[in-house]
Amino acid sequence: MRSIVPAIRSLAAYVSVALYVVLIGSPFVLLAIAIRNPAILYQIGRLGVRIGLLLSGITCHVEGSEHIQRQRAAVYAVNHASNVEPPVLFDALHELFPRLRILYKAELRKLPVLVRAFDLAGFVPLERGNPEQSLPAIDGAAEALRAGNSFLIFPEGTRSRTGALLPFKKGGFIMALKAQAPVVPVAISGARNAMRKGSPIIYPVEVRVRFGEPVETAGLPLEERDRLIAEVRRRVEAMLT
Repeated sequence: MRSIVPAIRSLAAYVSVALYVVLIGSPFVLLAIAIRNPAILYQIGRLGVRIGLLLSGITCHVEGSEHIQRQRAAVYAVNHASNVEPPVLFDALHELFPRLRILYKAELRKLPVLVRAFDLAGFVPLERGNPEQSLPAIDGAAEALRAGNSFLIFPEGTRSRTGALLPFKKGGFIMALKAQAPVVPVAISGARNAMRKGSPIIYPVEVRVRFGEPVETAGLPLEERDRLIAEVRRRVEAMLT
């Protein structure tokens, strides 16, 4: 019985977002591609995210928003334990639109319309375990950073099944060092309780997003990447406790 209301809300969220994508999102995606204007994608995407969160009963509380780097590009490194987190962070960083990029798993390129939108927005795909593909992609992302575009990354590379922080992968930090861009540690908690493993039901929860002080990389060589990773991970872990 306790799952009936969340199940109904989840069904409403899935159906409404699907209809939104088909009836509203797709035409605007095609329009954005046709006129080469990615700003449209961000606003349409954010509205879809907010509809989904509202119907599923997820509320978000943001702390430390003063650490969002509005005047310069930065890398936002976030822990990852739930599928709910990417849309929540996308909404939380809306002030950076349309200069917000995302490092994402290359498997998502199998979706034809979505991949066109990702390419137009400048999102960067990474193939896990394929350094020959990843290094050129990281170089391109570093160039985008130097051009003033921020990046959202999930450095664990996959969802933590237990909620415990996994080891951080190096790609996003190499990108930050090459561009000499700051790394902003971000801790998101509560999202793991929204979806249980193996279940499509979304439970209404309050998600907390905490932005920490940026870790500066100016003057740091690539050889300092492990130290940078350790420091950012330490700060994310501290904000999760």
